[in-house]
Amino acid sequence: MQLDGITALVTGAGSGIGRAIAVELSRRGVRLILLGRTRDGLEQTQALLSAPDGATIMCLDLACPQGRDGIAEKVATLTGRLDLLVNNAGIVDAGPLASQSEDSWRRMIEVNLLAPMSITRQLLPLLRSSGCGRVVNVGSMFGDIAFPFFAAYSATKFGLRGWSEALRRELADQAIGVTYCAPRGTRTPAAAGFAAYAEAFAMRMDPPEDVARAIVDGIARDARDIYPGGVERLFLLAQRLLPSQVDKGIRDQMRTALKSGLVRLSSALPIKLS
Repeated sequence: MQLDGITALVTGAGSGIGRAIAVELSRRGVRLILLGRTRDGLEQTQALLSAPDGATIMCLDLACPQGRDGIAEKVATLTGRLDLLVNNAGIVDAGPLASQSEDSWRRMIEVNLLAPMSITRQLLPLLRSSGCGRVVNVGSMFGDIAFPFFAAYSATKFGLRGWSEALRRELADQAIGVTYCAPRGTRTPAAAGFAAYAEAFAMRMDPPEDVARAIVDGIARDARDIYPGGVERLFLLAQRLLPSQVDKGIRDQMRTALKSGLVRLSSALPIKLS
């Protein structure tokens, strides 16, 4: 995809990976619509862009279905066109199943899965009229390899990956490409909420700038999927071919973490560690 001169909308652009993607796209000549929940965060991102004055801010809480309505009309009014949609916004609530609420699950489902589906559906006409539109869905390695304490989050990312695959096939003859991205752990403000779990499972944490660069490089080459290199590739292969071995390895890590007190289960769900 030729990036210089196109118009892109990036969700979750007020911090973390979304901010880094916006900065990298701007560096490559992309005009941006920055979508996020808080104006302060979006203005901070805008100030970091190569062409701040050419970017537009759109404040929107993606967890609210009513707030998502009419987004196509807003984009058309702001820019008149859209070539690239980056569905990056996401939230994670990690913890034992017994300690989580349905409200927490519902918010993750709304933001991580339903919001990308809704926004993409509304923006399809604009992407189609571009003649070379692309939808980029930012998922997670948890959408391929599910970990304890991330069950609901993993469910949303598994869903996003499956939806991306189906959407790619559905839009193949409509001049709209679909790219699915699965970064591993990233050092963002959201990651502070599950630091103990990241330590328990020895998760490698990447700088958001590195993740954004890999994603934008993938967009430029019309990549079907974007995954980390290195040992994660072996984990993906093991998950597909030897899932019982992956089960054992992750269970062993969980048991070690529980014994050490690094993470704890709810008292309502005792576990036998021997």
